[in-house]
Formats: sequence, C-alpha cells, structure tokens
Amino acid sequence: MLIDGFGRRINYIRVSVTERCNFRCQYCMPEKPFFWVPKENLLTFEELFLFLKVGIDEGVDKIRITGGEPLLRADLDKFIRMINDYKDGIDIAITTNAYLLKGIANKLKDAGLKRLNISLDSLKPEIAQQIAQKDVLKNVLEGIEEALKVGLKVKINSVPLKGINSNEIIELLEYCKDKKMQIRFIEYMENIHANKNIKGLYGKEIVDEIRKKYHLKKIGREGNSPAFLYELEDGYRFGIIDPHKHDFCESCNRIRLTAEGNIIPCLYFDEAMSIAQAVKKGDVEAASEVLREVLKNKPEKNRWDENPPEKELSNRAFYQTGG
Repeated sequence: MLIDGFGRRINYIRVSVTERCNFRCQYCMPEKPFFWVPKENLLTFEELFLFLKVGIDEGVDKIRITGGEPLLRADLDKFIRMINDYKDGIDIAITTNAYLLKGIANKLKDAGLKRLNISLDSLKPEIAQQIAQKDVLKNVLEGIEEALKVGLKVKINSVPLKGINSNEIIELLEYCKDKKMQIRFIEYMENIHANKNIKGLYGKEIVDEIRKKYHLKKIGREGNSPAFLYELEDGYRFGIIDPHKHDFCESCNRIRLTAEGNIIPCLYFDEAMSIAQAVKKGDVEAASEVLREVLKNKPEKNRWDENPPEKELSNRAFYQTGG
C-alpha cells in the first residue's frame, strides 16, 4: 500500500503520455510554440507500464491517461490494453479535448477504457475558438456524441472565464443535464504559462450564477473526488472543483507521472523526481525507491489561494501533466 507523509493512501496515478496538444487554450499554454520534446526523450508505453505495474501491485486501482492531448499519441489503445490485461478492475480513464475522439472511441472502449473527462468550455463556436485559438467545437461535440453512443461514461470539465464564457454556465449545465453527463466547473488555476489577462470565477460565483435559475442543495465531496457536488431539484448533480480551498487537498489520493518519467506529487508544485533511468534499465526496485521518496515528500496542500501574489503563481505546466 502506498501512503504519503500525511497518512493519505495513494491509489490513483495520472500518467501523461505526451505534452503535445492540438489546442492553445488561454488558461494553459496560449503562447507555446509548436515544437515538441524529442520522441527519444519520452518513455515508451512499455516503460510507462513498468512503473504503473509497481503502483498497481501496491494497491493503485485508478489510472487516468492525460497529456497534453493523449489522443495525439499513436496506439493509445494498446497501452490501455496493457493495463487492462494486467489486472482486472482497474478504473482506466482518459482526460481529453475530444477533438480526435470520433472514430476511435469504440476502439478505446474495447481496449478497456471505462471513462472520459472531456473539456468543453463553450457551446458557441466563436467563443470555443477564442479560448482554444482554433476552430474546435464541431469536432469536440461529435467526439462527445460518439463516446456516449459506444457506452463510455462521460464527464465534462469546464473553466469559466470572466467576460469570455462566464455567461454560458447555465447553458453548459443544461446541455450536460440533457445528455445525462455530470459537468464539473473548474476554477481557473493561476499559472505562469497562461494568458496573463484572463480571470476566472471562484466556485461561489459559479454557484451563485446557477442559483439564479435553480434551487440547489449541497451534497459535498464524495470519497477522494476533488469536486464538491451540488444537486438540483430534479436530482441532477454537478460539481465545483475549487483548488483555492484547501479542503480540496485533504483527501488527495493521487500522484502524477509525466511522459518523460518525472513523478510529480502535487497539482500546484513542479518539484519532481525522475524514474526514467530506472525504467529504461528495467530496474523495478530503483523505480519503487523513487516513488516512495516522492510520497514521503508529498506536500500537505497546494499554495493557491483567492489572491495569489505574483511570486506565488504556480510554475505548473498543465500540458505536461494534464491538470
């Protein structure tokens, strides 16, 4: 069993398979040029899997594949199948922008994929293009429809930004409600890579907007989920992911592995230790030692708050870890 320095059980690994992305979202990497880490610097699927086996053998039962945009990496279904074949019951999910999802959703499901978290920040083509800096909405909506059609469970992630898509909160909620998908509104997480001119809404502001039309009741956090849930009168539930509140961290059960082999203990921090040399040599024991050292030093909480000073902006490159 994996336990961090604060007694929290770690049973969830988020593994990035690429830092490449076909979007340039305002809150993530709007100015990053289109150049990439050389392929030889990335761990192969076999090397990533070697590390994941260490975690699975120690009780990890939830694995989320992220990026960048994970669907950009070829043969992703083969990686999913490796995990699924190793042990029954692993909850395998992908976080994606869904732009490339249509046409491959069924192949991913057949390989063992259980769930998808899909980013959807607007239902207006021009606003979606403003945020992603690319005409994306048609492909994203088609990807969502395909995922639902083949029977994958879908959750929607949406980041409300003041003066951009903040007037679409109700519309996005109702779109997801109609399709029986849970939506989680995510507070914008200040970081040095984002557009410096954007401002997000805090969870309270999002909830207040929804209360203009609906009566809500608080449900709270379920298990280790980062989302605080609310329920409408008809039973539909939506979530708020609010890292500016530190109870977000109290039940943290996850670590992150980048495509280059860096284990990152916290969403906010960019401190990391590498398992690349160990897995390239097939040295399972050395990889295990690095993992345990990372867990020992995993911080109690992040450093986001509601008024972060400039010096406290996170260096986190979300395109390396998928958030």
